[in-house]
Amino acid sequence: MLIKNTNMNFLLRLASTMSSRLSGDLEKEEEDEEEEEEEESLNPTQVKMSQIVMPCHSNHRQELSVGQLLKWMDSTACLSAERHAGSPCVTASMDDIHFEHTISVGQVVNIKAKVNRAFNTSMEVGIQVTCEDLFADRHWKVCHAYATFVTQRTSTGKKVILKPIVPQTQTEQVEYSVAAERRRVRMLHDDIIRDLLSLGSIQQGMDDSVENAVAAEKTKVESVELVLPPHANHQVNTFGGQIMAWMVNVATIAASRLCQAHPTLRTIDMFTFRGPSQVGDRLLLRAIVNNAFKNSMEVGVRAEAYQEEGPNRHINSAFMNFEVLDKNGKPCTLPRIRPEPEGERRFQEAIARKKIRLDRKYIISRKQAEGPLSVPWDPRNQVYLSYNNVSALKMLAARNNWRLSSEKDKVRLYTLEEKSMLCVRVESEVDVPAHRAFGFLSELRNRTTWDTHYKECELIHRVDDEDFLYRVVTPSVREGMLQDFILLASKRKPCSSGDPYVIALRSVSLPTYPPTEQFNRGEVLCAGFTILESTNNTSLITYYNQASPEVLPYISTDIAGLSSSFYHTFCSCSQYLIKNRLMSRSFDTEKWVKSHAFADFFIA
Repeated sequence: MLIKNTNMNFLLRLASTMSSRLSGDLEKEEEDEEEEEEEESLNPTQVKMSQIVMPCHSNHRQELSVGQLLKWMDSTACLSAERHAGSPCVTASMDDIHFEHTISVGQVVNIKAKVNRAFNTSMEVGIQVTCEDLFADRHWKVCHAYATFVTQRTSTGKKVILKPIVPQTQTEQVEYSVAAERRRVRMLHDDIIRDLLSLGSIQQGMDDSVENAVAAEKTKVESVELVLPPHANHQVNTFGGQIMAWMVNVATIAASRLCQAHPTLRTIDMFTFRGPSQVGDRLLLRAIVNNAFKNSMEVGVRAEAYQEEGPNRHINSAFMNFEVLDKNGKPCTLPRIRPEPEGERRFQEAIARKKIRLDRKYIISRKQAEGPLSVPWDPRNQVYLSYNNVSALKMLAARNNWRLSSEKDKVRLYTLEEKSMLCVRVESEVDVPAHRAFGFLSELRNRTTWDTHYKECELIHRVDDEDFLYRVVTPSVREGMLQDFILLASKRKPCSSGDPYVIALRSVSLPTYPPTEQFNRGEVLCAGFTILESTNNTSLITYYNQASPEVLPYISTDIAGLSSSFYHTFCSCSQYLIKNRLMSRSFDTEKWVKSHAFADFFIA
């Protein structure tokens, strides 16, 4: 049970009064300063493209074709990637894209691309697409995407090692930090589908009431394109945007055969380029409707390249989701699909991908202030919950408008007030190497030895090496009743030098651990630690908490100076880390002596 609204309002007013310097005109000025900073800071990798939509770019509805838009997006992103790399680059993948609005003939498309982060030989490029109505002076967002580019090998066959990106603004810092987590999800994309199907819970049988379902064979499309010089980029490889445009074309035809109408493309699942194609190749494009739901359908597209002689090379696959809109712009009900005998796997995989899209929309796209805070956990949404858990903490850490509220013995308490949320950051340097501190703090069950707010901590489930589910019992605001939390703990090691270790915490709900009358069930929106290596033997440890109603009373009293809970807890944490560092050193020394004495015994 949460705190009553009256208490919540009182606490918010109290917190607002205690941290008045974070509110009012000062907050507005701060936001204005951030906007000016964003405008003044020009990212050296940023590339802008503006195109006016002509009739030759449009479809039958006089709207910009998605294929043409993908060409422009890929071209802009490639120029940004090459500006950073200083060498030729090719598209490796493009993440899922959701098209929020259409663009009409005569309107202007503005595309912005910049490199968010460079890894070793690959980089993530963020792409933003907006539309401009020149006559009405209006701008609106169309879509955004993340593309991955890789550098071409040099003439000697060596890989080009990319220089790191140095983020300059808060937005760039957020994108830089979360890029590593997006990369992790990207690499797990295919495994997620396989895991969903292996669980056996994704099944949709054909019932007897759909005798009039359309046979999937009727939606099959096969088309061949000859790659000519105009279809190639400046490296004589087939332009990635052109391949994507051809794939959209055959997918649209397949969708039209099912609905016998003009469909609208809404989302594209990840494009992944498996190999290159050159001028002179023939591109064989196949499309078929994999599954049809009430108001949407998924079309699978496969692209293969071949020469006059030689086998076909699989170079790309994608899954596109279409709707059919009525005169009022509302989605129409679609006919059911009857899969072909060899298409049952694709039929079930389409259900799994829809499940992933719904989970991602609910977990990642929802506003953090929306309730409930505890998202249901199950193996099917584990990857996206973990992503959201870590990225939320990284985004909170990247904020640059924290205000120092107090400092005592080098333990610093910062606050950040945003609308109805009050965020806290506590940090201090500890004489313990970062990797050791990470090892000690990432085991949540040890927290009961140094944090008085942790009465009990039970490991419910070890999801994998990086994600764990715990049940934590703490004191409650309500007298005479303890409070429990079901927490997802996600830990991450640095992706590259300069990155911190991360331990992220957020509430989830489990059917096997429902709320009980004996405990007041609490919720954590975003909390956790970042641990940054300072020197060889010290680390900067920072704790974050995006205050929910359950923890706000403790935070309020800290800001008022009526309690030193955070200070004492952090000191206790430091002592715990130093003690365990010394014990581990003693253990390592004793182990080394024994092993060498044991060896000397046998040598003698």
